[in-house]
Formats: sequence, C-alpha cells, structure tokens
Amino acid sequence: MDNKALFNKCITLLTSVHRVTHELTQNAKSESITPVQYKILEYITVSQPVTPSEISDCQHMSMPNTSRELKKLSEKNLIEKISNTDDRRKQSICLSKEGEAMMHEAFATVELRFLDRIQNASKEDLQEIDQALDVLQSKLFY
Repeated sequence: MDNKALFNKCITLLTSVHRVTHELTQNAKSESITPVQYKILEYITVSQPVTPSEISDCQHMSMPNTSRELKKLSEKNLIEKISNTDDRRKQSICLSKEGEAMMHEAFATVELRFLDRIQNASKEDLQEIDQALDVLQSKLFY
C-alpha cells in the first residue's frame, strides 16, 4: 500500500475517533468539573500514575495551566499527589477514591453509549473490531 494513502486513511480514522469520542463522552462528566478537568481525569484514569509533565504533554497544556488545574482537582479531592521518595520535587498523580468514583460513573455512561453503538454488530463483527483494536494499539498507538 502507498504510504500517502495509508496516511490519509489514518487522518480520516483519527478525525472519526475525535468525533465519536465527543459523542460518547458528551454530558458524561459531573457538573462539578470543567471539560478540561474531565479530560485530565480521563487521562489519569487510564494511565495512572502520571506526572504533571505527562499530563501537560498529552493534554497540550502549558505547565502553569496544568498545575493550576491539578490544584483545583486536588482541592475537590479528586486526585492525590504522591511525592517521589528519591526526589521530593517530583510528583506522581493518581485518582483519589472520590475521583475513582466520579470516573467510574462517567465511564459507565460512556459504556452504555458504546454498547448502543455496537448493539447490531454480529459476533464476527465484534471479533474483527477486537482484532483491529489490538493491531492499532500495538502498531500505531503504542
């Protein structure tokens, strides 16, 4: 396959992923947090523990903005900061029990929407989707 054609398919897929992500997560978050805070919590949920710089990079935010949002999430008792025993300046971020509960509720809403999207898929379709996700995860999204 031509690399340019493969690239164009990839761009189309990524655009679709963003659209579907928006559809699946729309109004799934608690009203007590902002969309930016939800995206940070979502990232922490699937990647914890994470560092503030990893959050900054992944969310395309400046470090001062990341620090400000993490402070707000900490004040809401949604995250915990864990200091590195070797270097107390370095911190890892994890969800608190309250943060875990909030994200469990949000992901339950997203899961219902996902299940609705795949409700008419055959067993073979679901197996293909599963295999395709495994390939994408190991070859492209590692």
